[in-house]
Amino acid sequence: MDFGGMLKKAQEMQQKMMEAKASLKNIQAEGVANNGAVKVILNGNHEMIKIDIDPKLMTEEKEILEDLIVIATNNAKKEIEVKSSEEMSKITGGLKLPPGFKLPF
Repeated sequence: MDFGGMLKKAQEMQQKMMEAKASLKNIQAEGVANNGAVKVILNGNHEMIKIDIDPKLMTEEKEILEDLIVIATNNAKKEIEVKSSEEMSKITGGLKLPPGFKLPF
């Protein structure tokens, strides 16, 4: 077993993962609620980029509108998780790393 070679591969993977994490900001996901009446767009860092609310909803009670925003945001977060996982899987070659696992060892 070549420990030096393993360490070099681990460092290369760490570099690729850092690059992939930086690229996640370019991934976008849309979450919707109430058949698209509320739309939220998040980037791969879970930052909200845009929110779109159908003007017809402005006559609804405040609590209903708040609930729809939460639902749309949570839907977008779920989609970001899937897209982020797919992106990281490309880098790790499908290797499943535990949450919080950092390279090098």
